[in-house]
Amino acid sequence: MASQDWFDKDFYKTLGVSKDVSDADLKKTYRKLARKYHPDSNQGDAAAEATFKEISEAYSVLSDAEQRKEYDEIRAMGSGARFTAGGAGAGGFEDVFSRFGQQGRGQSADFEDIFAMFNQGQGGSFGNGRFGQPSGGFRGFGGPQRGADVTARTTLDFITAVQGETISLQGDDGKPFKVKIPAGVADGQKIRLRGRGRPSPDGGEPGDIVVQIAVRPHPVFTRDGRNLRVVVPVKFTEATLGATIEVPTLGGDVVKLRVAPGTPSGRVLRVKGRGVATSKGTGDLLAELQVAVPTHLDDAARAALEKFQEVEPAENPRAELMAKARR
Repeated sequence: MASQDWFDKDFYKTLGVSKDVSDADLKKTYRKLARKYHPDSNQGDAAAEATFKEISEAYSVLSDAEQRKEYDEIRAMGSGARFTAGGAGAGGFEDVFSRFGQQGRGQSADFEDIFAMFNQGQGGSFGNGRFGQPSGGFRGFGGPQRGADVTARTTLDFITAVQGETISLQGDDGKPFKVKIPAGVADGQKIRLRGRGRPSPDGGEPGDIVVQIAVRPHPVFTRDGRNLRVVVPVKFTEATLGATIEVPTLGGDVVKLRVAPGTPSGRVLRVKGRGVATSKGTGDLLAELQVAVPTHLDDAARAALEKFQEVEPAENPRAELMAKARR
């Protein structure tokens, strides 16, 4: 459940939001950052890719109400405690005592202060048990130890990640287990299987299995939140005179789109409801048009273009660019 990453990483700071941020503002902020740092918009930029993974990890935790509550409770204890893979019950007392020892060398630690600090972090008490003995009154100390989490990794095809599927993985003990991949899972996202990790050594709760997801890129489509993007080439004449074109959708079907006369390269046409369908809603298909320039012209085509060049409008498409550059 808890991991050292949750102490070392401030997910609120990563996203640039306050701890009381609403779900709506959290989603809005994440979408803005995801668009800015998405690898498709920053080809070859390793720093942007790393930032994209960090904000995706932060959002995956904070957008889940249960994980966010757990994260806030753990962070409230402070980053001074160090926990083992077994979770908060596994110990970490060396760092706690060292913090008190730093207050004055040669002075003994005030155990009441130590116990009070843990009570503030966990909201429990030692009950009637003697120090170091189980009393059941304090969570994570003196009671059953929680089992360790187990980390697993899997790489999914793009379509599997979009549509969702139940897959089989093999644990480090060699035993297979099934994982339900929700529709719309993103690259770098983690899926937590509660109670499926290591058993407790003394009758406590078992740990979890944490599955880290990697998604293979698609040769045609890219993800933009719940939207899918596709780049569609159009001929010069289609963009200039207008046309009806066919555009692929994920899965192989095609849809027809109307290209208006005078459409510039880079214009995006939207197909409603043909994006990623998740429990939180369904995105759209965004078709970005790119004007394709012919590389081979026969004599007749070249002559026709030269004739057009003689009568085309005299406007300079770079005039605005040059004016802005001189400001």
